[in-house]
Amino acid sequence: MLKNQIRIIGGEWRSRQITFTDLPGLRPTPSRVRETLFNWLQNDIPGSRCFDLYAGSGALGFEAASRGAKAVVQVEQDGTACRALHENALKLKADQIKIVQSDVFRFLGANNAESFDIVFLDPPFGKNMTVQTCQWLEDKGWLNRHAKIYVEAENENKSLGGLPDNWQLLKSKTAGEVSYHLLSRHA
Repeated sequence: MLKNQIRIIGGEWRSRQITFTDLPGLRPTPSRVRETLFNWLQNDIPGSRCFDLYAGSGALGFEAASRGAKAVVQVEQDGTACRALHENALKLKADQIKIVQSDVFRFLGANNAESFDIVFLDPPFGKNMTVQTCQWLEDKGWLNRHAKIYVEAENENKSLGGLPDNWQLLKSKTAGEVSYHLLSRHA
């Protein structure tokens, strides 16, 4: 399988490359979108606990760890993608990153013992998983009191209807075929 690379934009591993396998539906968050997102989160990342759901290439989780996140849990179902995540974590000596191979809903449905400050949510496009994943994060206690949630979706999902009532949209932008949003949870 073809290996691709993506560059980490900032922090400890700035300009380092992570590799990922070319898999159907795997779309790493583009550099300009990541740069905007991490500008939005620059004061929230240091010391935070981050949850990278549908991790794929791992670009968001590795970027957060590079910028000072205390812990990052990456959940990815595909075994090939998980092997690449493990290889990148070893290469970068990223001890703060934990990689879990699991279906996201199976993982979220398990009894959790942790909660998170920041969630990166970039589910496969065209499968209508965004709203259900957000509801499960809220209903199953995965979020800290004032957690920030990043959601990346197809442009036709710009409205993000059906999200938990106690979530507030902070920022929203569009880049090409992708809309991306930063929300905040209010307990």
